[in-house]
Amino acid sequence: MKQTVLICLVALGSLAGCTIKHQVVPSKEPMTFNINVNIDQVIRVRLDKDVEDLIANNPDLF
Repeated sequence: MKQTVLICLVALGSLAGCTIKHQVVPSKEPMTFNINVNIDQVIRVRLDKDVEDLIANNPDLF
């Protein structure tokens, strides 16, 4: 029993000397975010609505 306790204490003592070092190093380059946004659909919807209104207000246009 004493040997088991002694072995555990020695093992814990040896593990206590091992420390993990974390280091945060900032990047030298600025962060960039690439955002791919598709605004084509919004423009088409607005254009279609404007064309519909124009044709409705001017039926003799075409």
